[in-house]
Amino acid sequence: MAETTTEETEYTTNSEGVAYTSESSGAAAAGEIKSIIAPGSATGRRKEAVARVRIVPGTGVWTVNGKPLEEHLPNKLHQQIAKEALAVTGLLDSFDVIARVSGGGMTGQAGALRLGVARSLNAIDVDVNRPTLKKAGLLTRDSRIKERKKAGLKKARKAPQYSKR
Repeated sequence: MAETTTEETEYTTNSEGVAYTSESSGAAAAGEIKSIIAPGSATGRRKEAVARVRIVPGTGVWTVNGKPLEEHLPNKLHQQIAKEALAVTGLLDSFDVIARVSGGGMTGQAGALRLGVARSLNAIDVDVNRPTLKKAGLLTRDSRIKERKKAGLKKARKAPQYSKR
């Protein structure tokens, strides 16, 4: 292998003659690009919960069903889950979130909010936000839902106690 050195970056040439560097130039360039700050909306779903989310440029105020996020989701973990998409993209204080959530429980609603916010950020600026959101796994809907009850069983899989005699 032949090595050539420049003042800024060290390049190495492999056996096929292709020059490469160990430093990622894509990550440095992506950090410099700013995302567009514009309104957007999307729908997020998790378990039985459905969240219709609108994000508008603002200061980071969350309103869920007419109440602040802290009042609607008192658990800190659920608040963190809901805010994850904005935190990953670094836009936590750039958008106000207005959401209508129905169905499900607290965990399902937090997950639905997260997906709705991620999808609206993706719709606003695909070039900048999508790679970050996709890598964090925030654009994928969690398709796990409650399994249906089967005939002859007490629940989906729980069977009555077996009696030998």
